[in-house]
Amino acid sequence: MTGRNWIAAAIGAAAIFSFGEGRAQQAPASPSIDAPELASLGSYGIGVADLDFIDKGRADPLQGADAPAIVDRHVPIKLWYPAAAKGPGTRYRTGLPGEKGSDVPFEVPGLATPGAAAAKGRFPLVILAHGYSNTPEVLSWLGENLASKGYVVVAPAFRDPPITIRTPAARAGPLASRPLDIAFVAAEAQRRARGGQGVFAAADAGRTALIGYSMGGYGVLTAAGAPLDPAVATATRGVLAPFVAGGPRAGALKVADLKAVVAISPASNLYGTPLWAAQGVAAIRAPTLFIVGSQDHVVGYDPGVRTLFNQEVHAPRYLLTFREAAHSIALIGAPPAMRDSFWDLDWFEDAVWRKDRLMAVQAHFITAFLDRYVKGEEAKASYLDGLVPNANEGKWPGAPGGRYAGFSPGAPASTIWKGFQPSRVSGMNFEFKPAQP
Repeated sequence: MTGRNWIAAAIGAAAIFSFGEGRAQQAPASPSIDAPELASLGSYGIGVADLDFIDKGRADPLQGADAPAIVDRHVPIKLWYPAAAKGPGTRYRTGLPGEKGSDVPFEVPGLATPGAAAAKGRFPLVILAHGYSNTPEVLSWLGENLASKGYVVVAPAFRDPPITIRTPAARAGPLASRPLDIAFVAAEAQRRARGGQGVFAAADAGRTALIGYSMGGYGVLTAAGAPLDPAVATATRGVLAPFVAGGPRAGALKVADLKAVVAISPASNLYGTPLWAAQGVAAIRAPTLFIVGSQDHVVGYDPGVRTLFNQEVHAPRYLLTFREAAHSIALIGAPPAMRDSFWDLDWFEDAVWRKDRLMAVQAHFITAFLDRYVKGEEAKASYLDGLVPNANEGKWPGAPGGRYAGFSPGAPASTIWKGFQPSRVSGMNFEFKPAQP
């Protein structure tokens, strides 16, 4: 190689490296160029605020020797909301447990601007529940995306214990806190919305949706009406005993004015402890979107999330399956600080799927689903109904050839999923089942 060619190659390599670093630093809510149509950001700016909700006098299974201690439960809140104008953005500071046991701190670029003036209007309320040992910031891609489209997103930080969930003592914490926190946060956010308090004045309490990932999925399905199994009472040192099926407060966890539920890789059994009683998710009446990878060995596929989809017979429900994907489908891509060990990387990355692709497809379908069932935009039904179950089988006669970036118009012109580019619609399944009487 000549000196000039070597220099040119070096410059090219440096440009690629710089580009890769730049892309890595983009806000996760910024969709990739090959994202499906509805993954794009909405017309609103994005605001963000940090709050603290306090549930006074709650039993804590992780405190107290002879019985759970009664304490004030502090639930930090990350609130994303539609803003009147676009701002400079922010950088979130958070961390997840690393392989060595302690939290690994990192930053996440964000599109939201702290303290931005709220947009005028009344917007649906969304409760966004993260998974075990996660934080709201690693779901910022979804919170910011929905806020830009006219949703007020309330994301509680559950503060899971810094010990492995494999121990019975550790399980008691998230098992109890997920449904209790979600029910409390939803009720408190609705109360503030009805009272016109602060940013919540822009939220419409009468149009509430729940979204949960993994352990958060267990929480939102419980808060949607799935009755807790009595075994959960023992597993939480009696904290959930009043709320299990047949208990004196069995219906107290159900969120009011619920219009829709999104359950991403939801847990339904935790190390042999069944989470719901016999009726299970069949008790849910709200439209539900299930999202899962076919190789999810944490919560299971079939049996697992696909089983829940089949069992929820009294609600219209959808199932989006990423074929060959595993459990890590909902978090942002791994930050640089968590790329040095396999254990740390495995929190975030899937072995088969690009993370920005997973996020974009989920944003597309979650947008269509919430817009239809929460906002009442029936036009969005065409992005959900009548799709060929196997995305690989879609056809678009007469579509331009080559690297065509246009979106499929859907039926009747095309059976390629509406809103997807022709070469970007493989490896997925999407199914629908209507509610039975």
